[in-house]
Amino acid sequence: MYFIKSAFKKGLSDFIRLNLCETRYRNYTFLNTFAKTFEVMIFENLKLQVETIVSNTEKTVEERLLNICELLETHIDYYNWVGFYFRNGDKEELHLGPYVGTPTDHTVIPFGKGICGQVAVSNENFVVPDVAAQDNYIACSITVKAEIVIPIFVNGENIGQIDIDSNTPDPFTETDERFLEFVCAKVATILP
Repeated sequence: MYFIKSAFKKGLSDFIRLNLCETRYRNYTFLNTFAKTFEVMIFENLKLQVETIVSNTEKTVEERLLNICELLETHIDYYNWVGFYFRNGDKEELHLGPYVGTPTDHTVIPFGKGICGQVAVSNENFVVPDVAAQDNYIACSITVKAEIVIPIFVNGENIGQIDIDSNTPDPFTETDERFLEFVCAKVATILP
């Protein structure tokens, strides 16, 4: 009789444990789905604001670029430094444009140097989850943990990029990448 009671208790406790795990999993799945949906909603709202900024022809291009930097840095917690770099004429170097965040000494970056310089050469997005793991990284601040750089194309030519530093390790997702591609496409429409 003791064996049957023990087996029943063990079976019941396993049943309860399994259901609790399943409930936790369902809750985790729900919360994860909710978080992703909320993230998409935030980015969709920001897209509308970017379009409004870009279409405001009463401001200069520089002012609109700065407004975009301010918008992104203010509304996305892990965007701690947001700025634009642009090709310097025919020279193979980037010049710092409008930005928001800690001042930087890196106002000119040669092509191929650092993450921004590599994007100028590769013409491809570069997402760095951990800057400490990068050999060719230009440290702007000891607080920076991750970086994402997305090129800006005008008539098929890479003329600049948006650069975002984060003090959070590995924060950037594919949603960030797609959103920043959208931003760059909008910015391209106002550049000469």
